[in-house]
Amino acid sequence: MSSAQKTVTDFGKVAVLLGGHSAEREVSLMSGGNVLSALQAQGVDAHAFDPAEKPLWALKDEGFARVFNMLHGRGGEDGTVQAVLELLGIPYTGSGVAASALAMDKWRTKMVWQSAGIPTPPYQIVDAHTDWTKLVEALGLPLILKPAREGSSIGITKIERADPQHLAEAYAEAARHDSLVIAETFIEGAELTAAILDDAALPLIRIAAPNGNYDYEHKYFSDETQYFCPSGLPAALEERIRAQALAAFRVLGCRGYGRLDAMLRSDGQWFFLEVNTVPGMTTHSLVPMAARAAGMSMEALCLTILKGAGFKCGMTPKR
Repeated sequence: MSSAQKTVTDFGKVAVLLGGHSAEREVSLMSGGNVLSALQAQGVDAHAFDPAEKPLWALKDEGFARVFNMLHGRGGEDGTVQAVLELLGIPYTGSGVAASALAMDKWRTKMVWQSAGIPTPPYQIVDAHTDWTKLVEALGLPLILKPAREGSSIGITKIERADPQHLAEAYAEAARHDSLVIAETFIEGAELTAAILDDAALPLIRIAAPNGNYDYEHKYFSDETQYFCPSGLPAALEERIRAQALAAFRVLGCRGYGRLDAMLRSDGQWFFLEVNTVPGMTTHSLVPMAARAAGMSMEALCLTILKGAGFKCGMTPKR
């Protein structure tokens, strides 16, 4: 038996967590299905596990030795599942409890980044009593209204006119998904994403969505969105952005793999928008795309992520 086969065997029975209860369930099912196929193609004893169909403690009852977490959004990406897995003593992929909770919260992520000198767009927390006229004066136009703890562009509205009624409606849409809503200056420029794998930043991807609208549809289903990897940026500029992306990832305490979204203005200044600690692994997803540009197949990427599964709270629970 080869060394590679022994490594695959040593994973034991692997659960690919997918689906779940969040607003991103559909994407999670697609991501998890792709990961499951990639692992099984490499001989891993991998099985789908949907927490919407059975409780997480069944992982222990069914003899799973390791978890590949593909639960996007709340309940899967916010530290909740990570905490349960720590208590169950089952090693898992991605970031730990605290880093997952922090990265899921765009407001608190911004506060940490600002304290560390990581550039992020100006913002304000808003509610139903916000003076919309003063908000526009402070942040300018266009601006973005979005739930602070959602992903996949769910509940986001781009505001291009100073219309209090329109702003109030956009707030109501965001608040439908999260009680914490953030308004953020819209950065005009090139949309970039930086994938992180094993403490290294992969090649940047530049995204060109129709009319600059990289929404839920254009992220996961449209063939109109264009992706450029290599990004086409000057090599020195890309290297600086990649280095700061890794720093932005580390300062939140994130581990293993993830993805940071950023905007690059025409004057060369860039701004980080958010971190995804359980990024998509669909056919349109960006981490597999960046990995391919670095010479890594989907199968090799999934094995690398799975090898990094562990406990992230500083101590290994007793088995």
